[in-house]
Amino acid sequence: MADIIALLLPFFGLILIGYIAAKWFKQPAEALGWMNIFIIYAALPALFFKLVSRTPVEQLTRIDFILGEIGATYLVFFLLFAIGYFIRRNSFADCTIQSFAGAYGNIGYMGPGLALLAFGEAAAVPVALIVCFENAFHFIMAPTMMALAGGDKRPAGEVAADIAKKVVLHPFIISTALGFAFAAFAVKPPEAFLRLVDYLAQAAAPCALFAMGVTLALRPIKRVPVEIGYISVFKLILLPATTYTVLSIIGNFDPVWVYSAVLLSALPTATNVFVIGQQYGVWQERASASILITTALSVATLPLVLYLIHSGLLPPDLVP
Repeated sequence: MADIIALLLPFFGLILIGYIAAKWFKQPAEALGWMNIFIIYAALPALFFKLVSRTPVEQLTRIDFILGEIGATYLVFFLLFAIGYFIRRNSFADCTIQSFAGAYGNIGYMGPGLALLAFGEAAAVPVALIVCFENAFHFIMAPTMMALAGGDKRPAGEVAADIAKKVVLHPFIISTALGFAFAAFAVKPPEAFLRLVDYLAQAAAPCALFAMGVTLALRPIKRVPVEIGYISVFKLILLPATTYTVLSIIGNFDPVWVYSAVLLSALPTATNVFVIGQQYGVWQERASASILITTALSVATLPLVLYLIHSGLLPPDLVP
């Protein structure tokens, strides 16, 4: 357990440093803009390109793994939606953001660095696939659900075109696609280019975690939603358990792939959930509270997940 705490300490330490810096220096939220641009458009895309381009192409075509992981995510998503809509009688739009709070983890900012530290380079491919395809699905699902809720008044064709544009042109998708192409055609980039990619990739995790801490500090809890009680359980416990079960049932995957998926599923709510809520003017303060609370709770739950994995208490396949 001491090794696991030592593994997680730098991650939560960087978030804490960002949180304290934001509280101490009192900079406006806009001051974080250029760092977010660097993270989203340079550092993380470089990391995903690096991971994918150096991988044998046959490992990049595990459609069963991708569908299993995304299927588990949306099983939890729609279960949360049903609870909110049919039992709690919340609005369609509120239920959509609540469901993202319980199913959309911080896979971009926290996932790659943590999984690589926990499982080594073998985790590179599953992590890149999860981040790329899960984000693509979220980019599709969020505007689609909000359009169904009536929160988007644009014509259906315009909404569909906007969704396609966001998916195709997102830097994570572009960088991963380029990585696929380089791997498929065995392209060897110039050494100077590889060195630049390495520099950018090394900056991804520290900058992303620091920015996450700043973001949490700049969005203090003003309203704690009643739903956070079960949303936290769904996000931090039920989602990784569902991912583990689904992947065990549908195929025999490399243990590192299964464990990487479980770990990414156990991450706290993504800051993008607040962005989605803000974009449509729905559940904003409560989305912010969900992010902060699940992040705080993950300080306890993530070590438990890693302990179950590294101790052997969680076998790599529930159905051998």
